[in-house]
Amino acid sequence: MLKLKSLSPLFASLALASVISVGDLASNSFLLKSQNLAVAQEMTAQQKIDIINKSKGQVGSGDQLRRFFYGDLLPLAVQPGGAGMVVSLYNKANDVTFSYCATYDVVVAIKKGRVAMFPANEVK
Repeated sequence: MLKLKSLSPLFASLALASVISVGDLASNSFLLKSQNLAVAQEMTAQQKIDIINKSKGQVGSGDQLRRFFYGDLLPLAVQPGGAGMVVSLYNKANDVTFSYCATYDVVVAIKKGRVAMFPANEVK
């Protein structure tokens, strides 16, 4: 019969390694988020718009839009397009309107100014 006393150093080192691994993982994920936020804050509004325009139509461009202009988007209108309906979101600070399809989380069109309805061929 094995004595549990002889296994206690093994359990102690295993517990210590687990705590170190979890702590390292948590600190790394926090640092990555803060670094991404710092990079996003250093860009000008025009650079952010250019990045969204470059990734327009690709999955994830909606996430970029929300991250770059969080709290600054005003819904103007809803119109058919994308995978059903798209929403025109206006950014007053930069005078730019984005057409956003929530079904696929993509930005489908971008125009300067306040645009309530985009042409049908741009939001398909």
